Amino acid sequence: MKKNPIMPFALIASLGIVAMIILASIGMNQVNEAKEDEGENGGNLAAPVTTDPEEIYANNCAMCHGADLSGGAGPALNDVGSRLSEDEIRDIIINGIPDTSMPGGLVGSDETEIISEWLAEKQ
Repeated sequence: MKKNPIMPFALIASLGIVAMIILASIGMNQVNEAKEDEGENGGNLAAPVTTDPEEIYANNCAMCHGADLSGGAGPALNDVGSRLSEDEIRDIIINGIPDTSMPGGLVGSDETEIISEWLAEKQ
């Protein structure tokens, strides 16, 4: 008696379709749970924004500009307020400096305001 080759193929295909439906259902549940969690947090899944300019600097700028603002891979910032206005500092933090290693957008808008004001005081 000859075996029917279509039966194993049909069985495997059916199992594959059932597995895809189950996995899609699980994935949709995870997406819905993530959206609910996002709604509970106000959509902010990132770390809370700090208002301490020295902490913002230490976490985002010190690796290039030195822990004491004395420079390193980036220029010294210990007297940046005497060279640049607060608006100019803010613009650099937001947009970076083209053709240099200074990237823009390393901190959020609230932190940009805090650190640009703090750096402008460095004279």
